[in-house]
Amino acid sequence: MENKYKSTAFIITAVVIETSSIKSLYNSWKRVNIDGDNQTYYETYFEKNGKQHRIITAQQSVMGMTAATVLTMKAIEKFRPRYVIMSGIAAGTGDEAKQIYGDVIVPDVIWDYSTGKFVGPDETEIRFGDIGFLPRPRSVYTDEIIMDIIKSTMGREDNEFHVHIGPLACGSSVVANRAVVEKQVLSLFPKTVGLDMESYSVAFTCQNSTAPQPTPVIVKSICDFANSEKSDQYQKFAAYTSSGYVKYLLENHLPLE
Repeated sequence: MENKYKSTAFIITAVVIETSSIKSLYNSWKRVNIDGDNQTYYETYFEKNGKQHRIITAQQSVMGMTAATVLTMKAIEKFRPRYVIMSGIAAGTGDEAKQIYGDVIVPDVIWDYSTGKFVGPDETEIRFGDIGFLPRPRSVYTDEIIMDIIKSTMGREDNEFHVHIGPLACGSSVVANRAVVEKQVLSLFPKTVGLDMESYSVAFTCQNSTAPQPTPVIVKSICDFANSEKSDQYQKFAAYTSSGYVKYLLENHLPLE
């Protein structure tokens, strides 16, 4: 690991079920106290090629992009990780013939679908009754080297996870209505594979932070399909597959030197 970085990875979660899954990966987590900071951090180490690699994890105080930005910036300034990884759950956008619960999503582009302007229904093709929405989406792209690594893991015998690559839509609200997915997401980025509420901010903050900038890696797993049947039934399983793939990447494929 280059000397300019002080740790290997900082793993961000948004809710308790994601945090529990990350902490189950290793048995040796210890709490890290930072003077003047009420955020709770935990650290552990794993060994590879005779070297110890430090991982820190923390959970956002609340869900959403604002909290994601705050925690990502704290992570960068206090721990200087080589990677900032967001692990957790997300909604899939496909039908069950293409995606199933627990499938992993690693986006090549993350875009904010909630940015735009509410207008009259005659001013846009995106309409919800008497309300129209004029989108102004913003995007960030995942590092090409990371995407090449992700692609190289797909289909390997030692990779037990089914991975989807494609755009991930990020917005400020929980979505449990297929009309929103169809009208506001897939109409703009037809190949979007999932939705979440934090990833855009994590990636944007990393790519616009002070040097040395960490590499953001987003790993989410499908727990529902953003429709009226949305439930918490598969959240634990999705958190498990997401965190498991994160560990697989760290210990086997991501460059650490």
